[in-house]
Amino acid sequence: MRQNFLQYLLQVHKYPASLIAIEKELMLGELVKRFDILIYNKDHQPWMMVECKAMDVELNKKVLDQLLRYNLSIPVRYLVITNGSYTFAFERDSAGLTMLNELPKH
Repeated sequence: MRQNFLQYLLQVHKYPASLIAIEKELMLGELVKRFDILIYNKDHQPWMMVECKAMDVELNKKVLDQLLRYNLSIPVRYLVITNGSYTFAFERDSAGLTMLNELPKH
């Protein structure tokens, strides 16, 4: 699933491959976790994080909460959860999360 979504980001949305990190470690307190996809902006700052799940996994609050925990360690403006069948994108700001109708332009 992760590789399919990565190709979608590269080919359809034209996100630059040089600004994408895949499956890197992050620290949550004492725990070592791994994000699926992290996209940096042109200034090489973390910009969007993507959590990929298997197609049979429901995209629910639990999945979003996982991504929000990762966001504590690596703050980003955009958060995306996907299972291949469905994709939900959110913009994070001081007021909270806003669901987006489409992925942001890079």
